[in-house]
Amino acid sequence: MQGIFLLFLSVSSLFALHVSVVNDEVGNAKTALVKFAKEEGVVYKEILFEKKKIKIFPNPLHADEYYALIPVSYYERQGKKILKIVYFQKGKKKFQEIILKIKDAKYKKETLHVSASKVNPQLPQVKKRVAKEYKEAMQIYNRVTDKSYIDSKFMLPMQSKITSAFGTARVYNGSLKGYHGGIDFRAKIGTPIVAANDGKVVLVKKRFYSGKTVVIDHGQGIYTCYFHMSKFHVKVNQFVKKGDLLGLSGKSGRVTGPHLHFSVRINGVQVDPLQLITLLNDNLILDKQRK
Repeated sequence: MQGIFLLFLSVSSLFALHVSVVNDEVGNAKTALVKFAKEEGVVYKEILFEKKKIKIFPNPLHADEYYALIPVSYYERQGKKILKIVYFQKGKKKFQEIILKIKDAKYKKETLHVSASKVNPQLPQVKKRVAKEYKEAMQIYNRVTDKSYIDSKFMLPMQSKITSAFGTARVYNGSLKGYHGGIDFRAKIGTPIVAANDGKVVLVKKRFYSGKTVVIDHGQGIYTCYFHMSKFHVKVNQFVKKGDLLGLSGKSGRVTGPHLHFSVRINGVQVDPLQLITLLNDNLILDKQRK
C-alpha cells in the first residue's frame, strides 16, 4: 500500500501530527519511508522500532519536510509492528504510534562453489582477522551523522547486467551460509566503478570476504558499499561526488569470478539497494533542477 496519510489527534491539545507513511507494507530486508510535515512548535526526535532508535531528520532538499528511514532486517518476522514516534510539542515530550506491516519478500536460493578456506576458515589468525574486520565495519555502519551529503538522486555504480539479486539464500559448497546482502553486477576485471551519490569515503581496505572494499557515508545513516575491487582510486576521508571514480572491478575476496558487489546499509541494517534507491529517488530526493 502506498501513500498512507495519517492524522494523529491528541485529545488534550486537539493537535494533529501530520505523518505520511509512503510504504506501510514492506518486505523483510526492505526499507520503509516515513515523512513528516514541518509543524510550528513541534520538534521531531526519533522513531522507536523493535530495539532500535531511528533518528528523524530534516530533508536536506525540502525545507518543509522531515523524514525517517526504517530498515527492516532480513530476519524480521512477518506481521504488524508498532512504531512509536517521539517528538516534542512546545517543549513537552510526546509519543504517537503507527503500524508497519512486515511481509515475506520470498527471496530465492542459489548454490555456489568456492575455495573451502573461504567458506569455513579454520586458521586462528584468519578467524581473528574476520572478526576484527566485521567489528570495524559495524562500528562504521552504526555511526549516524546528522549531516547529509546528498543533493541529487542516486545512480547505480555501473551500467551492467545484474547477475545475482539481493536476498538470495547462499549455499556455499553445500552449506547454507546466509543470504546475498547486495546485488552483483557483471564486470570484467578493470571496469570503472563510480560513487552512487555524494559522500565521504570511510573505508578503503582489502578484507577477507569482500576483498578490496570501499564504503561511502552519505550522511544520516546511509552507507553504500563496493566489494571485490582490483584497484582503488580514493582514500579514507576523501569527499566524492556522484559519478566520481572509486576504483576498478576485480575478483578479490570470496568470489567465483570477477564482478562488482554493491550493497547498502541504513542505520547499520543491510537492505535491498535497488528498493531503497527507488524509494528515495521517487519519494524523498528533490533534484536541484526541479527546485
